[in-house]
Amino acid sequence: MDHSKAPVLEALAAYHAEGQTPFTPPGHKQGRGADPRVREVLGDAVFHSDVLATSGLDDRMSSRGILEQAQALMADAVGAEHTFFSTCGSSLSVKSAMLSVAGPHEKLLVGRDAHKSVVSGLILSGIRPIWVTPQWDPRRHLAHPPSAEAFEAAFAEHPDAKGALVTTPTPYGTCSDLSAIAQVCHRRGKPLIVDEAWGAHLPFHPDLPTWAMDAGADVCVTSVHKMGSGLEQGSVFHLQGELIQPEVLKSREDLLGTTSASVLLYAALDGWRRQMVEHGRALYDDALALAASLRTRIARVDGMHVHGPDDFCGPGRAADMDPLQIIIDITALGTTGYRAADWMREHHQVNLHLADHRRISAQLTHADDEHTGQTLLTALQDVAAHAGELRPAEQVEVPDPEQLRLEQVLLPRDAYFGPTEQVPWEKAVGRITAEMLTPYPPGIPAALPGERLNTHVVHYLRTGIDAGMVVPDAADTEVKSVRVAIED
Repeated sequence: MDHSKAPVLEALAAYHAEGQTPFTPPGHKQGRGADPRVREVLGDAVFHSDVLATSGLDDRMSSRGILEQAQALMADAVGAEHTFFSTCGSSLSVKSAMLSVAGPHEKLLVGRDAHKSVVSGLILSGIRPIWVTPQWDPRRHLAHPPSAEAFEAAFAEHPDAKGALVTTPTPYGTCSDLSAIAQVCHRRGKPLIVDEAWGAHLPFHPDLPTWAMDAGADVCVTSVHKMGSGLEQGSVFHLQGELIQPEVLKSREDLLGTTSASVLLYAALDGWRRQMVEHGRALYDDALALAASLRTRIARVDGMHVHGPDDFCGPGRAADMDPLQIIIDITALGTTGYRAADWMREHHQVNLHLADHRRISAQLTHADDEHTGQTLLTALQDVAAHAGELRPAEQVEVPDPEQLRLEQVLLPRDAYFGPTEQVPWEKAVGRITAEMLTPYPPGIPAALPGERLNTHVVHYLRTGIDAGMVVPDAADTEVKSVRVAIED
């Protein structure tokens, strides 16, 4: 296939060249109706390229097959059999994948470190989750993806499960042994869904972790806006093999997706694919070299430990890690990642990827260079020099893994949509939560609908919020009260 082509971008250029006049949405009509104050901030180009996909970019019959051409090129670029674009982020893509594998009251094996979008899919679908326990590092208080052995055991106990879902890489950059998990699934004729939202770049350089399609996954969901050059919400999901039919996956996406997809997002996805095919190897040569250099320089900063494979990979831990996710343990500074991240934003206008009770992280991509790297390093050096101002920090009571694991009493859907009440947090212990309680980022629920709360998880959230944790999806975002199910 000719990867110098970019069908969406070329069609958009033709639309402009032809001087077409729309009597269709969007109502701003190429920006003519937009408030000049808005255009001053956003620029005219945004409005000029915001056109309908049909009866705009293509005719009303989509006879030119512009989107289909772009998706076929994307599939060819990464070695998938089918690719679908999504303009609603991987939050929609992963739901589409789940619904193509299991239906209401059917079982799906799911790593318990799944993103909140997966839990939303469980709530909407009525799928019965069979939770697979992640691998817990008790020394560093960090979870890595579940092992193949854990999925094997879950299938042995639940042979009627329709398939499995694993999240890899995690927001901390750690990766599962996908090939082994795929083999576990395929020995039983069951599909494997991979939420690879943080792995858009993986197909384009051999020194990055193995990506899902190469490892044998059936469906892979990728957020191009996270590690690629896509606009926010730009996502793709890839399919291979015969365990899931492409028309079924497309139908599920149609069920959930918008009928007013953004051509802006399509165009960015299309252009990113061309960029990666033509220049990806060289771009990631540079990005990986920058990451290696920064890791060395950051490790010299007093009080900062940069996590590497020796920390994160090995028996009982992750199978691999993405070196572009720079995870820094700042325990020795005597403060929390929350306070350090806030200080860096206030004093250096540096926004970090995530922060927790003891870590901060910086996400590098092919867009970074020595200038942005030096900006990060300067801010880190300065936060270390001012660590005394960030002490003492509120302590977060992080439970042990067996205390974090809650009993799933009700289906997520039944707890979420059933009768509920809001109770003070002290009285929520022992009750069944009817909402997600999710530290964000990274967006992995500490408690989800249908789980019975215990003292450890409630105190973890309360002390976390006092220390700077954000729990945005709770009805009471300070978790001074909790929405719980009314039990008979």
